[in-house]
Amino acid sequence: MSDGTSPATAQPPRRLIKDDELAGHSVVANSTMNRERVLAGVNSYTRELGFDPAEFLSGHGPAPSWLDLCSGEGLALRAAAQRLPQAVITGVDLVGPLLRPALPDGLELIAADLGRWSPARRYDLITCVHGLHYIGDRLALLERAASWLTGTGLLVAHLDPATLRRPDGRDASRPVLAALRAAGFAYSARHHRLTLRGGRSITLPFTYLGADPHAGPNYTGQPAVASYYRG
Repeated sequence: MSDGTSPATAQPPRRLIKDDELAGHSVVANSTMNRERVLAGVNSYTRELGFDPAEFLSGHGPAPSWLDLCSGEGLALRAAAQRLPQAVITGVDLVGPLLRPALPDGLELIAADLGRWSPARRYDLITCVHGLHYIGDRLALLERAASWLTGTGLLVAHLDPATLRRPDGRDASRPVLAALRAAGFAYSARHHRLTLRGGRSITLPFTYLGADPHAGPNYTGQPAVASYYRG
């Protein structure tokens, strides 16, 4: 994995910002990446994740649970809640849904900063569809999310290793992916998907330094945030 720079030419950004400031930046607060994505079809969770979340949940007992991070309008969650009326489904988004029709039973949509928010329960499925691209300390969120899984739960999140940087701006993807794999994650470079099966406590050997919201487009073609780590 490489961010397209060499050690001789890599440069750190002019100023890294902390996550409190990042939350109000236009690249993050106005992101439209996941606002209109539905459960199945062309622009869907099923396509992006490689499986239908509602079908996955149907195999997890009478009251399965799904936590979606960076959930946008929550359209996919609404459809899943209608198909699985006994499920507990939670969506968390920095901005939250802009449209507010009545929610199906079992669905909760929360507007919150994921750097501070934590659930009161564990979940059978945790997803983050292209949401990590806008999180500053994305490794800390992955550490925390791993502990929110049930013992047989599944976490799936899109990760762009090219936006993981060392203090001097060089690519940090190799050591970070190695540490994630050592912690039990699997990564598909073809699909940019990070997965973890089974909840656990994880501590990754990196110190977060700050974020650069001016990193430019990532593999999706949308502006994204670069995250800087020492370790």
